[in-house]
Amino acid sequence: MTEVVFIGDRGMLKAKGKAVLSADGWRYISALTKPQVRALLTQGVLQPDLFDEEIGEVLQDGKRLITRCNPSIQRRMRARRADKLNQLEHLIAERNAFVSQSTRADPTAGLRQLEHWVKRYKLHGFVSLALEGDQICCTIDQDHLAEVALLDGCYVLETTVPAPVMDRHAVDARYRDLQQVERNFKTMKTDFLEIRPVFLRNGQRTKAHVFVAMLALKITRLFQSLLHQAYGTTDDDPHAITPEDALEALSRLTYLIYDVKGSRYARLVQPDEEQCKLLDALGLRFPRQTAKAL
Repeated sequence: MTEVVFIGDRGMLKAKGKAVLSADGWRYISALTKPQVRALLTQGVLQPDLFDEEIGEVLQDGKRLITRCNPSIQRRMRARRADKLNQLEHLIAERNAFVSQSTRADPTAGLRQLEHWVKRYKLHGFVSLALEGDQICCTIDQDHLAEVALLDGCYVLETTVPAPVMDRHAVDARYRDLQQVERNFKTMKTDFLEIRPVFLRNGQRTKAHVFVAMLALKITRLFQSLLHQAYGTTDDDPHAITPEDALEALSRLTYLIYDVKGSRYARLVQPDEEQCKLLDALGLRFPRQTAKAL
């Protein structure tokens, strides 16, 4: 028996939605927010050593909590935070130098600007700024910084799917499939198919427009899959053929229109070597060379 599982990110699937799904007999997979994870750590349901590259699992109130730490994301997050702190240090030194050299500079105004910068880049939880005379000083709460950094690259998935139906590795893999969904919407809306902007006002026409775009997305996904099978991806080879490259190459296929004794004819130009390889990869047959009267 096939079972359908609803998968939604933490912004889409909240407590009320989970309750409705469970009441209707649906299984779900979602992620917990950072405050929810911290609460579970405080309660002792989770321990910091559960967050490892190897996927872990904890049971709580009939639900499975899947834990993992992605080292590459952890390194990236910590590098970004360090970069922000270095940038803040540079801004403080620059502002202090300006105040020292100018009798008309307002130290308080500079403090307000940098406090706004700290809040904007979400450093205010462990960074505090103050004036000592006319110079701005920065204090970093190392304990709070360590607490913030504890969950870098870490996430917790919550699911009601029983372990015999889907093990923890499958739960993690299916949730990460949402990235593909997000990429598909990006492809459809702005990148490749450009469903937006929609200028239609009639409801039925708008639905038809979206429906055609979804069909185009299915074709695009097949197009990409066949190209990847034949040429690999840019992750493996920077010079691999991308869908954009393929479309540009195939766009050179055209009709030649010419006049013969007062009659007009159209002749289909035969594909070159590169185009032949692309058509073979896509499983397409090109029409035989013929001339057609117009």
